[in-house]
Amino acid sequence: MTSDHSHTCAHGHDHTDHDHYSHADGHDHASHDPQDHDHEGCGGHDHGFGFGRPHTHAPANFGRAFAIGIVLNTIYVVAEALWGVWAHSLSLLADAGHNLSDILGLGAAWLAESLARRAPTTRFTYGLRRSTILAAFVNATVLLLVTGGIIWESIVRLFANAPVEGSVVSWVALVGIAVNAFTALLFMKGASNDLNIRGAFMHMASDAMMAFAVVIAGLLITWTGFQIIDPIVSLIVSVSIIVATWSLLKGSVSLSLDGVPAGIVPADVQAALLAVPGVSGLHHLHIWPMSTTETALTVHLLRDEAAQQSPEQIITQATILLRDKFKISHPTFQIESPPASCDLQQVCC
Repeated sequence: MTSDHSHTCAHGHDHTDHDHYSHADGHDHASHDPQDHDHEGCGGHDHGFGFGRPHTHAPANFGRAFAIGIVLNTIYVVAEALWGVWAHSLSLLADAGHNLSDILGLGAAWLAESLARRAPTTRFTYGLRRSTILAAFVNATVLLLVTGGIIWESIVRLFANAPVEGSVVSWVALVGIAVNAFTALLFMKGASNDLNIRGAFMHMASDAMMAFAVVIAGLLITWTGFQIIDPIVSLIVSVSIIVATWSLLKGSVSLSLDGVPAGIVPADVQAALLAVPGVSGLHHLHIWPMSTTETALTVHLLRDEAAQQSPEQIITQATILLRDKFKISHPTFQIESPPASCDLQQVCC
């Protein structure tokens, strides 16, 4: 950070002292007329961006995984619900309801992944990438609502016990462990870097763990005859769902509000850009998610008047830096020459 007063807010600066270059998605270097860059008051900036060449950075394709997961879980949910009614098991019915929400969640995630692959249009200039964020949010919300219903029914059953076939519960839940674990493995590859895929993986993995808990409940009921174990296990499972879902809900809400994606520290990005040769300062740095896998950035870079690097060279180096170090694939730069106008809320660095 520099304390050079020439980088603080300046009113009425000469537009002709600025070299403006718009750089979108790390490809075209298109200069625009300084008169098109309107400064209102102190640092008020209006940006006009053209489409240039279309860019589609599609996420990894998990279509086959979604199809297999939905078919397997649908078969299992139907079987589990029927056995739950026959065995009078709230644990099985609760788990079937949870798995039903997972099927809907898998469908939403699959739809979002497909929409994210669509090319940008004149109306949706970034395409429909943000649908993956919405799918992650819907998944988390539905899962919490279903869990709330399970908790309510479990509490009711604590005071109104009904006979449960423990052995039947265990056998059905064993099948659930196999189905959910196999489905989770299908999404393991993309769970680390895609919130949408992580939602699908987390649901399946947690379901496998919950099915295991149901097996334990069935065995305990068979050995002890205590029917109250069934709603108790349901409550434990429900708490596990809430804990596992909270990070998904928190992450999806943050991305929906254009929060900086997890794993990116704005201060580190700022320091890295300031270290680019020819850059003497920066302001109006904004980082936000375009989808659960893609990140965009806009920034005004102040070019040192004595710099040997051209604006194009600065942009190229900054683009490579952001892509390789921070996985930011959609940067837009504006190159300015001091004195520069800065926002009252965000001084120049």
